[in-house]
Amino acid sequence: MRYDGVDHFLKDGRTALTRGPVAMIFDEDGVELASTIRHHRQAGFAEVLVFMAADAPAPEGIEPMIRIGWDRGEDGALCRNVNAVIAAAPGTWLYYCYNAEYLFHPFCETRSVSEMLAFHAEERREAMLTYVIDLYADDLTAVPGAVSLEAAHLDRTGYYAVDRPDPAHPGRSAERQFDFHGGLRWRFEEHVPEDRRRIDRIALFLAKPGLELLEGHVFNEAEYNTYACPWHHNLTAAICSFRTAKALRRNPGSRYDIHSFRWHNSAPFEWHSRQLLDLGLMEPGQWF
Repeated sequence: MRYDGVDHFLKDGRTALTRGPVAMIFDEDGVELASTIRHHRQAGFAEVLVFMAADAPAPEGIEPMIRIGWDRGEDGALCRNVNAVIAAAPGTWLYYCYNAEYLFHPFCETRSVSEMLAFHAEERREAMLTYVIDLYADDLTAVPGAVSLEAAHLDRTGYYAVDRPDPAHPGRSAERQFDFHGGLRWRFEEHVPEDRRRIDRIALFLAKPGLELLEGHVFNEAEYNTYACPWHHNLTAAICSFRTAKALRRNPGSRYDIHSFRWHNSAPFEWHSRQLLDLGLMEPGQWF
């Protein structure tokens, strides 16, 4: 099923939103799009919506597919598309990511994303913090584009959080909100604009009237941007992503300055939730 844009989809195909959770994948360049779609289908999403440029070739071996046109060069394109789906799907759990990004949640090898969100909702949570963990090939000579599922590496250490200012109360920190940093965006921060160095993203959330995604991967409702409820730790998840590595390799200013992403704290990515839990890159909360 192919739609010219999100407005066309919401007019003729919105029945796909009646059963959640629904994943939205925004294709920027086609890299590993097929594996991204397969990964999120296997994770247990009821529907996977793929936003692609009108002239982009369809990924091989991925049928059927709900394909929605989008223009990534348009200012605010991602927010506009996500917010249109939010408005059309109150009460549905939604998720968004880009191509070459892969969601992992605690115990995802044996428990679906639907099971996780059911538990999360029982804890009266309507959004979930995800950490975007940078993946990269260890040998840029062999893999100039830095994207290799077989040779993927991540940083074992170097992650930290700082207080997030409260825009409603200058001079104060926002309650239960932090700005998280680490990975390639920390190690090569001189090549990354300051407003794009954070690795936190509220990627899983419950749609409701009036909710809007803002630039910076946060929402217009403060509670949606918190990492946990006031009384105990909650579940968090991780999005393992080649997006930063791709950007650093494509940008002329960084491509010729960076000869390797590997350092003494690099480790092969095992494509398993246990590794991410052991490294403290996601939190099982009270879900045992």
